Amino acid sequence: MLLVDRQKIYTPEEIVEIESVLLQRILNCATPDGVEACIAYERYLNLTGITNENYTLFIKVLEVGNHWVIDALIGERDPFLFLSSIQPNHEILDVVFKLLTERHPGELYAKSLSVILGVLQTTFNVPEDGFKIYRVSISDLNALGKHLDEEVGQEDSLNRVILDILDKMSMLQGQLGSEGLEGEARDKEELAIHAKEIMNFFFDDTKKLNQVIPQVLLIRKDFRNNEVASRNEVRFEDSKLFQEESMTEDPYGGEESAGAEEGGEEFEEEGYEEVYEDEEYEEEYEEEEYEEEEGAAGEGETEDDLEPEPV
Repeated sequence: MLLVDRQKIYTPEEIVEIESVLLQRILNCATPDGVEACIAYERYLNLTGITNENYTLFIKVLEVGNHWVIDALIGERDPFLFLSSIQPNHEILDVVFKLLTERHPGELYAKSLSVILGVLQTTFNVPEDGFKIYRVSISDLNALGKHLDEEVGQEDSLNRVILDILDKMSMLQGQLGSEGLEGEARDKEELAIHAKEIMNFFFDDTKKLNQVIPQVLLIRKDFRNNEVASRNEVRFEDSKLFQEESMTEDPYGGEESAGAEEGGEEFEEEGYEEVYEDEEYEEEYEEEEYEEEEGAAGEGETEDDLEPEPV
């Protein structure tokens, strides 16, 4: 069977298409190897930074939803400000509301949800301007409101941001009431009323969100149940390779240094004794030489050389 056509010449367009297919397989995170490759790719994107030319790749990763990959992409940045350098547009907002609609409560990783809420908070800080960029519908509001967690209440940071966005939406309400409005003005009026209803039902302890949002949308799930895990990551300092390299560079370095630290004082004392013994030996040697010289001088003297004692 012929596996490779050696006579085929690939055009640049075909090579780019092959690269795109391979990158798509990596971003799917369908296998542990794919997850690890995607983590490495997102770390590289994190170092390059987000720009108007590559922000679509960052958004694509949000759609993948694997939390290990999201952590590698965001790094140490504040998730709420992750896309703050990009001007909100219809394309980004379309992906954002699509994610909110497709994922059940709890199916979005907290950092992913934070990035999405940061985009919405920036867009609808001035509700009229945000509505011009993206025309929000009632179903979009339900998709946003269903991610409120009633168990943790308004003290939760994510809940506070969602409530703040709903509060901005409620400012679209007209002055004449919904009966006297038509077209876009009527849509704004109904949108503002529904945003207030979601907020009121969340704050009221006697009411539940399923009274204003369809129950089927409020079924909670766990994002970890649908993602492929990567293999355990070990720091290089704790790896076998690092230990082998350390042994190769200085196989006895650890033992010598440890011995020097433990027996440092003993080594100093022994050195002092050795020096002291050398000094004693030198002194004894000098004394012996002196005695020998005296003995030699005594033997060389005769009786004639001796002076007579005075009478």
